[in-house]
Amino acid sequence: MRIYNTLTRRKEEFVPITPGKVGIYVCGPTVYDFIHIGNARPMIVFDTLRRYLEHKGYEVNYVTNFTDVDDKIIKRAIDEGVEASVISENFIAECRKDMAALNVREATVHPQATKEIPDMIKLVQILKDKGHAYEKNGTVYFRTRSFKDYGKLSHKNIDDLESGHRAESHALKVSGEDEKEDPLDFVLWKPKKEGEPFWKSPWGDGRPGWHLECSCMSKKYIGGTLDIHAGGEDLIFPHHENEIAQSEAANGAEFARYWMHNAFLKINGDKMSKSLGNFFTVRDICKQYDPQVIRFFMLSAQYRTPLNFSKDLVEDAAKGLDRILNGAEKLAGIIAKDNRKPVSDKEKELLETELPKYTEKFDNAMDDDLNTADAISAIFEFVRFTNANTDENSSSDFAKMLYDTLFELSDTVLGIHLERKEEEIDSEFTAEIEKLIAERTAAKKEKNFALADEIRAKLLDMGIVIEDTREGVKWKKA
Repeated sequence: MRIYNTLTRRKEEFVPITPGKVGIYVCGPTVYDFIHIGNARPMIVFDTLRRYLEHKGYEVNYVTNFTDVDDKIIKRAIDEGVEASVISENFIAECRKDMAALNVREATVHPQATKEIPDMIKLVQILKDKGHAYEKNGTVYFRTRSFKDYGKLSHKNIDDLESGHRAESHALKVSGEDEKEDPLDFVLWKPKKEGEPFWKSPWGDGRPGWHLECSCMSKKYIGGTLDIHAGGEDLIFPHHENEIAQSEAANGAEFARYWMHNAFLKINGDKMSKSLGNFFTVRDICKQYDPQVIRFFMLSAQYRTPLNFSKDLVEDAAKGLDRILNGAEKLAGIIAKDNRKPVSDKEKELLETELPKYTEKFDNAMDDDLNTADAISAIFEFVRFTNANTDENSSSDFAKMLYDTLFELSDTVLGIHLERKEEEIDSEFTAEIEKLIAERTAAKKEKNFALADEIRAKLLDMGIVIEDTREGVKWKKA
């Protein structure tokens, strides 16, 4: 498998530190509200990476955190008159519900920042002891220039960064609000403010800086060097850059071998923003669309490609997913007939010569920097193949082998369920549909095809699609 490494800006062959095992750390959400649709992209993308690596036989230690202490959490807690932990625990629970709806599997570990404070204090002390950090009036800063490779992930020049910070830093120094030795130094530990949660430390009561949290949690639950560190491209600088600096300065070892970053999600061509009125939570979107459609949509583009979320594009994704589900339903129907006749010579030949072509095409796409768009194209081709080579006379064993392959690629790897979500339909509405279908059947027997077409159109207006089969008329919601 080849992965585009943000650190080197090129695709590299993926070679794990320990053969057969992979440690992945993904930066999780700050839990002050329901997760938004932009949060969903990295969740789905890197859940799929994990699934694919397991499909290839790796044992994956997948760690993604919850940032449960932050200015936004504290502000909301103050506004609502509750403890910050009440806000964070509530939205962790809501986040888990949304992740489950999107079929994002539980991580191996979901660490929470507030439960790892002692390790963070230890890391700060190590950095101070090594001369990489200093304390001023209860705030501990990281000496950015003490880490000679600063900027290697974002490919930013440290002198250019300083010139950009100079005016802002001067204003802060004049006002006495900033005591940093260098404008680029960042906070490792901040002193408490009135009404905020705090923990005791050698530098006074306070709480950790955001960047510090991920360095500690990733080391504790994966180890000193990660195979893969991932997240949205907005985290490259300064968050991931600062993680590298403090981790490598403290540990004296490479922090992560491969860095993967997904591109932004736009809403109707614009950056998502509350001020633009285009800010949507996963919970809101899932009221309009099946969560599986949202997952399929997110995987319809390669993860480093910017993705535009719009009604038309999501509905196109729904149609694409429907093609796969229809193919799965056809195979499931053949299996259900339990035709126990032996697999024919023609079926054996198809399984031996044709089936591997589609699985190989799928794997080649996924091996090329997790190209889920091309992998989905391979599934579409496979569904066309199954539709063309199965009918009511196919053996159940042949259909099951095809279904199992489709299940492995779509459900196990991409996380797309092959069974449609059961929808509750009012019994009176069902009775009306059955009555119209019976009237249409009678009209066709009387060769009154105009009336039959009129009834079909009426059913379609009601959101019902009918299909004439050898077993009779079947119907489903459009």
